[in-house]
Amino acid sequence: MEQRLPMKVLISGAAAVGGVGSFAAGLHAGFTELGIPGEVVAPAQVYQRRRALRDPRVLKILSTSAVFAAPYARRCICMAHGFPAAAYKGWPTALAILASYRLATVSRGAQLVAVSDYSAIQLRTIFGLRVDAVIRNPVLPLFLEPAPETHAKRDAITYVGRLHRSKNIHKVLPAVRDVLDENDGLCAWIIGDGPMRGTLEAMAAGDKRIEFLGMKSPEQVRERLRRSRVFLSANPTEPFGIVYLEALSQGCAVAMPSSGGGLEIAPDSIGGQVQLFGALVDRASVASALRRALGASPATPPLIAYSATEVAKAYLAADARFSPQGIFHAEAADERNRL
Repeated sequence: MEQRLPMKVLISGAAAVGGVGSFAAGLHAGFTELGIPGEVVAPAQVYQRRRALRDPRVLKILSTSAVFAAPYARRCICMAHGFPAAAYKGWPTALAILASYRLATVSRGAQLVAVSDYSAIQLRTIFGLRVDAVIRNPVLPLFLEPAPETHAKRDAITYVGRLHRSKNIHKVLPAVRDVLDENDGLCAWIIGDGPMRGTLEAMAAGDKRIEFLGMKSPEQVRERLRRSRVFLSANPTEPFGIVYLEALSQGCAVAMPSSGGGLEIAPDSIGGQVQLFGALVDRASVASALRRALGASPATPPLIAYSATEVAKAYLAADARFSPQGIFHAEAADERNRL
């Protein structure tokens, strides 16, 4: 039987920053390429779209606080971008996130989707939640555009993301300085902002080789990555990591922890374009991974599966499991989870 394509797709995420915001923008681009109109709205605005929430002709893809609309919605896919870390978010926020995921699993008009196998395992085995599918995040189309024929000089170790304690930039900065001392002409770019910026700047102690660039547009991030030799990230519980995709798409080598959902992005590149350090993020291990990554030749692994169009198709495959009334029958998903 021919699939009933949605009349429209409503995606929450306009008010989100970082990975969630990139996810919403990329997914919107994918559905547009497929000829399905979409709209990205802030999570708080979702609750004002009562008619759309109930309309089984409209596919809803909800993230963050918008997931609490699941009990009222039909034909709704709720995104679990990760699992709550109470050590950083606090128990009230962590429990609220878990409650939203639980609502998605008990709502007749909703499915719960994880962004990686790593996240799905955590949600299933630790929190006892039903996960109906794993759909990895898309990369923004501009990162898959052909690079200029004239290649810029690559002379930077680059980080892109929030400057938050959970990202462990304070742990890797000493190792970065060690590697800079060993390589004349190499610099470090830290792109992003957050509560740790002042602390990190103090740790850099005025070292002119380390630049704090603040927030940058996706186009500006792409330009910096095209001039970077190594992309560095240090969150061992990263649920997925769109920034890994962005860095690999621009030919960067990647140094990252030996845990988290990012390991699923390009497993064949581990040991080459992707170099790992210990999940405890110790100075010696990070420095060793950076040295190996600096020796890797610039290359781009196949990333077509993460294109906005391909990821939108994966959401349509999940959407096909809704009934014409926008109801999801979870018995089949429960059977898959038992296998």
